[in-house]
Amino acid sequence: MSVLSSSFKTAVTVIAALLSFSVMESAIAHAHLKVEVPAHDTVVATAPAALRLEFSEALELGFSGVALSDAKGNRIATGAASLAPDSNMTLLVPLGTHLAAGVYTVVWHVLSRDGHKTKGSYSFTVQPG
Repeated sequence: MSVLSSSFKTAVTVIAALLSFSVMESAIAHAHLKVEVPAHDTVVATAPAALRLEFSEALELGFSGVALSDAKGNRIATGAASLAPDSNMTLLVPLGTHLAAGVYTVVWHVLSRDGHKTKGSYSFTVQPG
């Protein structure tokens, strides 16, 4: 009886460890925003000409996007997002217009090449000139 109990406990322990590793691996595999330019909660003296979002994983451009809005929630025109020439983990978004002084919110969604979706948002402020 002790041998069966010991084997059962070992099997349960191994299965639990494998499941926890599998869950950890899935969590790590998502594309997380690592660096954004302009940075989160910063005040910039000069309006940016583009947004740069660097992620932890390679991206599927066709299923990724970025929207920019002002403090009133009005959407700001942007050009089409593209991957940076030097990195398939970096989205570049040219701005279609000069940004006036104020607070702006960036809302992003991406699909990593391994099929995981992530999304988020952050804000930055353009200082009055």
